[in-house]
Order: sequence, then structure tokens, then C-alpha cells
Amino acid sequence: MDADILTLPEVAGLLRLSEKTTYRLAAEGKLPGFKVGGSWRFRRTDIDVWIEQKKAEARGIER
Repeated sequence: MDADILTLPEVAGLLRLSEKTTYRLAAEGKLPGFKVGGSWRFRRTDIDVWIEQKKAEARGIER
């Protein structure tokens, strides 16, 4: 399996979130992902970009 494609449990572990929260964020379009046969999948590069965007947003709020 391509290491660049992550499952929902893998992304939940990476982000230190529950699987339920990860699923909700993906379903709401707040976390970049796509469905394959009804199961969520995520590109590692998309998750890394998302993390950097969230960090930038947090820095903007702190100012």
C-alpha cells in the first residue's frame, strides 16, 4: 500500500484525535480526504498542508 495514502485510524493517530472526531471533520469537509468504496482515505501531503494552514491560522489569531 502506498505510504502516501492514509486510513482514517492512521490520520486520527497522527493528529492525536479520536476516530469519531476525525470522521466528523472529514465528513464536514474540514479535513481534506476522499472516499474509496465508502471508506475515508487521506493523502499525507494534503494532511501536512492542512496542519501548516491550521498553524498559520492560529498564529494569526494570537496577534
